[in-house]
Amino acid sequence: MLFEFLGSVARGRLCALITALPLTVAVAAAQTHEHKLANGLRVIVKEDHRAPTVVSMVWYKAGSMDEVNGTTGVAHVLEHMMFKGTQTVPAGEFSKLVAAAGGRDNAFTARDATGYHEQLHKSQLPLAFRLEADRMANLALSKAEFAKEIKVVMEERRLRTDDRPQALVYEQLMATALDSHPYRTPTVGWMSDLESMRVEDARAWYKDWYAPNNATVVVVGDVDFKEVFALASKYFGKLKPRVLPERKPQDEPPQRGIRRVTVKAPAELPYLLMGYRAPVLRDVERDWEPYALEMLTGVLDGNDAARLTRSLVREEKIANAVGTDYESTQRGPGMFIVSGVPTTGRTAAELEQALRRELAKVVSDGVSEEELKRVKAQVVAAQVFQRDSMFFQAQQIGSLETAGYSYQAIDTIIRKLQQVTAAQVQEVAKKYLVDDSLTVAVLDPQPLDSRTPAVAPKGLRHDR
Repeated sequence: MLFEFLGSVARGRLCALITALPLTVAVAAAQTHEHKLANGLRVIVKEDHRAPTVVSMVWYKAGSMDEVNGTTGVAHVLEHMMFKGTQTVPAGEFSKLVAAAGGRDNAFTARDATGYHEQLHKSQLPLAFRLEADRMANLALSKAEFAKEIKVVMEERRLRTDDRPQALVYEQLMATALDSHPYRTPTVGWMSDLESMRVEDARAWYKDWYAPNNATVVVVGDVDFKEVFALASKYFGKLKPRVLPERKPQDEPPQRGIRRVTVKAPAELPYLLMGYRAPVLRDVERDWEPYALEMLTGVLDGNDAARLTRSLVREEKIANAVGTDYESTQRGPGMFIVSGVPTTGRTAAELEQALRRELAKVVSDGVSEEELKRVKAQVVAAQVFQRDSMFFQAQQIGSLETAGYSYQAIDTIIRKLQQVTAAQVQEVAKKYLVDDSLTVAVLDPQPLDSRTPAVAPKGLRHDR
C-alpha cells in the first residue's frame, strides 16, 4: 500500500502536520534535479547535506512482470548473477570493493523493476558509478558461476516460499485471482522453471533489458547535482543504448465470480487471505478511487485503534492478527487484500465471516470524519519522518519512476490523499468489495512434524 511506500506509519497526535506538508514537499522538490544522457540514461539527484554520505541506486525497468512462461524467476536470477563478475571485476569482488571503501551494497527484484544500491561516503560515489556502469555493459555470465548460483536461488525459494505457509497462500492467491497477467507468477519463479533454467536464459534477459535507455540512476546525499551529472556522463555516457523489446498491453480479463483455493501445509494455525480486484493509479491528477482505497486501508488497518484490530483482535478475540494491503502505484493490476490469522479454536471460515461483517459496515454506514482525519495524519507523519532516511528518499524516487509515474508526483499524491472525503471511501468500498471480484485463499494447517526444516542457502543476500 502507499503507506508502506511512504514509510512506516507514525502513531497519533500529528494532524497539524497536514497543513505543513505542502511546503515541506515544495522544498524537497526544489532540491531534486534531473538529467538525461545522450544514450537515454536518466539521472535524478536529490541533495541532502545533513551528513557526508550518499545513496546511489540503479533501477532497471524490468521485473518479473516482464517475464514469460517457462523462464519465470529469470529477473531474480540475473540479479544474483550481477554479483558474479565482469571482464575486469572478478566474481565476488564487487561487494568487497564497496566494503573496503567503507560502504555497503545490495539488490532487489520486484514485479515492476530490479534495483541495485550502494551507501557510501560521498567521496566514494565515483567507485559506485564505475562498478555499476561496468556491470551494466560487461557482465561475464559464465556457465560455471550460473550453475552454482541457480542452486542458491532454488534454495532461496524453498526457504522463503515453500517452507513458509503464509507465503505459499499468497502465491496461490495471486495465481488463482489472475488469469493472464504476469503478476500471477511469483517473483522468485516457479521451481520447475528454475530447475530447467540455463545461463542462456539469463544472458538473453540481460541483453534485452540491461541498457542505459532502460535504467534510472538515483542519487541522494551530500552532493552537488552538477558534479553528479558530470560523473554519470563520465562513467555511463560511453555505454551504448539498445533497442528494447516491445511491451505489449497485458490487460487482465474481468473476473466473473468468487474464486476459492485451499493450501495444505504444516502450520500451527489457519491463515486467510481475501483479495478483491481494485484499480491502481494511472492519472495522478484526475484519478480519485485509488486515493480513497488507500484511505480505506488506513481506516481498517492504520494502527492498533483501527477498526479490524479493535473489533476482531481486542474485543471479539476471534483473530490473533488482521490486516489490509493495497498498492496503488504499480505497473500491473491492483488488488485490495484483507488478511487474518484466527485464534486457537476458531476457523478461517469464522474469521472470514467476521471480516465480511466489518467490511459490510463500511459499505452500509461509511466512515467517520475522525477516522479519516487520523489516517490523513498518519500519511503525513510517515512522509515527514521517513525523509530522515536518504535511502528511503532514493527508493521513493526510483519506485515511482520505474512504475511509470514521476518523482515530481509525490506532492500531488499527498495533496490528493488529503482531499479524500468520507463519502468517497464509502463509495469505493461499495464498488470494489464485492464477491464477483473476490478471491479467497485459505491455509489448511497440517501437522508440524511433517515439515523438514530449511537451511538458508550460502550467499543469500538479506533483502532478496
